[in-house]
Amino acid sequence: MDGYNQETLETYTATVSLGQEDGYTQRIILGDDYIHAIQAYQHDLRSTKEIYLSVSISESRIILGGQNEPHIRLEIINYPRFPLKQEVFKSEVIAMVDHLMETFHQNRTVIVFTDETVMLQKTEEVDPRIESY
Repeated sequence: MDGYNQETLETYTATVSLGQEDGYTQRIILGDDYIHAIQAYQHDLRSTKEIYLSVSISESRIILGGQNEPHIRLEIINYPRFPLKQEVFKSEVIAMVDHLMETFHQNRTVIVFTDETVMLQKTEEVDPRIESY
């Protein structure tokens, strides 16, 4: 590759789906609301710890039984320009997701890391649309 430096490092990724409904109320949270919250969190993380988390965001839907809910899908990589050790990457991703869950009243989500899946939940409550199906 002419003129480009190539850098490689061990792959650490995380994929997260966060509901676009405020709790189980069916009130919609806009994708832009998530974007602004992520950018504010990234700014604070950079200012306090000099840590950069590269986040890709897209819209998706979660289907389970009677649930057909719009979600925001986050894909986070260990960005080669600002590499992190695996344990730091994981703990910072979990902290960011926990913050987003609190901000947008999410009860449960799953973080799929390269090597494991972590579920975060506040209560055992399940979306009534899943149970009523």
